[in-house]
Formats: sequence, structure tokens, C-alpha cells
Amino acid sequence: MKNQPISVSKAKKAIADYKKAIGRPEGMAELSIFYCEEALGFLESCSIEDESYFAALIRMYGRSREFVSSLPPAERATYLERLDKLRSRGRNVGWGVEEELNSHWYAAALDEHQGE
Repeated sequence: MKNQPISVSKAKKAIADYKKAIGRPEGMAELSIFYCEEALGFLESCSIEDESYFAALIRMYGRSREFVSSLPPAERATYLERLDKLRSRGRNVGWGVEEELNSHWYAAALDEHQGE
């Protein structure tokens, strides 16, 4: 991975292309959460310190939360579990990432929706 370019825009483009082509809410939730899972995995393994990368991750988490919140309550549980796990993984990153993910989580009152 040394000297390999990191492209947030390519990953985000794939999600935007899906949205234009199909855009099903559950697909948008899946892709955006997968993006966050992979981005955090990359941060955990490579320990990069790039503020724009952190900001992109936080923005995508917020979008994921919006996509999940728009789903019917019966379809949210698995996605909410994954979003919740991402919050706790954020503590391993530093730079206030965990706090920002928590902020998105609590702003949407997702704890209240987990039991639905």
C-alpha cells in the first residue's frame, strides 16, 4: 500500500452512480455504511492522519444515518447495528472522529429506533 493513492472521490462516485442508476433506499444505506466500514478499516490498518479523509468519513456516516432513518422501521435493525459498531470503532482513530459519529447518532435519536 506504500505510495498508493487514496481516492475518496472514486468511492463516493460509485455511490453517486448507484443513486443515479437505481437509488433504492436500502441499497443507498448498504453502500454508504460499507464505505464507512471500509474507510475505518483503512484508518485502523494504515494510521493515516488526513483531515479531509476524516471529514469525508464523518459526512458519509451522516448520510448513512439519513438513508437508514428513511427506511421503514422493520428494515432498519441490521443497519442500525452496523452504524452503532462504527461509532465505537471511531475511538481507535482519534481526531474527534468518535465524537462526531456520536453526534450524528444522537442527533437522529437512533438509540430510540433500535428496538423497532
